Amino acid sequence: MSHNTNNIAILILAAGSSSRMGRPKQLLSWGKTNLIGNAIDQAKNSQSDKIVVVLGANSELIKDKIGRWEVDIVENEDWKAGLGSSLAKGVTHLTEHETFDGILVMLADQPLIDSAYLNLLIESFYTTSYSIIATAYSKRAGVPALFDKKFFESLCDLGEDNGAKLIIEQFGHEVLSLDPGKKATDIDTEVDYINLTNRLNE
Repeated sequence: MSHNTNNIAILILAAGSSSRMGRPKQLLSWGKTNLIGNAIDQAKNSQSDKIVVVLGANSELIKDKIGRWEVDIVENEDWKAGLGSSLAKGVTHLTEHETFDGILVMLADQPLIDSAYLNLLIESFYTTSYSIIATAYSKRAGVPALFDKKFFESLCDLGEDNGAKLIIEQFGHEVLSLDPGKKATDIDTEVDYINLTNRLNE
């Protein structure tokens, strides 16, 4: 069943330095765009109307490449502190002047995550009683994940090295984990990138 889900914001975390890649993976070619552009496209094609991108390392270079997209860009000068720092920065930005039912957190380096999967997270949030809709991995649940507004303060107070998975672990009884199939594969190395690019071109 379709819902008016415009009250869900999407937060794209893309502040990392890509140290294992050796170059900004946000700008790696993907289809007709790049990884960060693909993440923005999927978010824009979802049922959410509010999208925020958190940048950190190489922010000026990346901003120059995503200027054509109408999204809010938040720069995290403390990006070296870890994922929790960028997450808190993004949630703080989103909640300063607007109210949302929930925030969907996704990464720029999971290019197989598409708008259909984002919509599945959103629909599950509105059609079940769970407060967190997360993505199932072999040993844990993680992002992409949608958090109810009651967790916003906790997300803003995360330690620098703690990402969203800390909240997911603490409130496991309130979490619904969805099976992403092979969509949640991320890119950390050149080998990862080559393998996923080959899958895209199959």
